[in-house]
Amino acid sequence: MPKIIFLPHEEICPEGAVVEAEPGTTICDAALANGIEIEHACEKSCACTTCHVYVREGFDSLEESDENEDDLLDKAWGLEPDSRLSCQAKVDNEDLVVEIPKYTINMVSENH
Repeated sequence: MPKIIFLPHEEICPEGAVVEAEPGTTICDAALANGIEIEHACEKSCACTTCHVYVREGFDSLEESDENEDDLLDKAWGLEPDSRLSCQAKVDNEDLVVEIPKYTINMVSENH
């Protein structure tokens, strides 16, 4: 089963984490199922950018993003070539290394 290695994030997972994920599971769902409270203001409907992540390793194993995701990513804070919305990026058979950005464009977070 593929692993997702979450790099340390000051607030969300200070120690980092390694989780297993079934192929076809989104990065967001795998994070949430393992206690990593990644923001997802639109409830994973691909309508915001709060679940934006950087896929530092294994990016090419993911299905390509669709036009809707690309349009939203253009609005994400700190967009990089390896950016994805974690609610849309589904794990395949390759391990991933994921970094959660320091900021989102979400002006109000229920966790703060």
